[in-house]
Amino acid sequence: MPLRYKSSATFLEVPLIAIAVGPDSANNEVRGHARGVIALGDIATGVVAVGGVARGLVAIGGVALGGVALGGLGLGLVAFGGLTLGYLALGGLAVGYAAIGGLAIGHYAMGGAALGKYVVGPSRQDREAVEFFSNLGIVKFFLPMSPSR
Repeated sequence: MPLRYKSSATFLEVPLIAIAVGPDSANNEVRGHARGVIALGDIATGVVAVGGVARGLVAIGGVALGGVALGGLGLGLVAFGGLTLGYLALGGLAVGYAAIGGLAIGHYAMGGAALGKYVVGPSRQDREAVEFFSNLGIVKFFLPMSPSR
């Protein structure tokens, strides 16, 4: 059973809250696409977006694209999830300028397997990477020994 809702309150002619879940044959939609400041749906687009595919400043979903993205696949400035791509990426497989994860690939990388110019990993702890991640507040619980080059 499809669910559609748009609040009567708007911001710049966009509904404050929009919900679109399930197919809607009347509008020829196979999946609900919610568009609003706060959007919840199969596909969601908004400042805050939550859905199977979410696009927004803050995006949470199976596939999340946004400034801050949290999802199975997270793409964003700051991305969290299983597979993440972003300036700061945290996940199982993290790729970014600064990457933290099981497999971390980045200029600064920290993880079980870390690949990059400056890394913190089981076999190598570069001073530059230790300092960089310490400045981010990601501290020494990960570091088994003192930094070396």
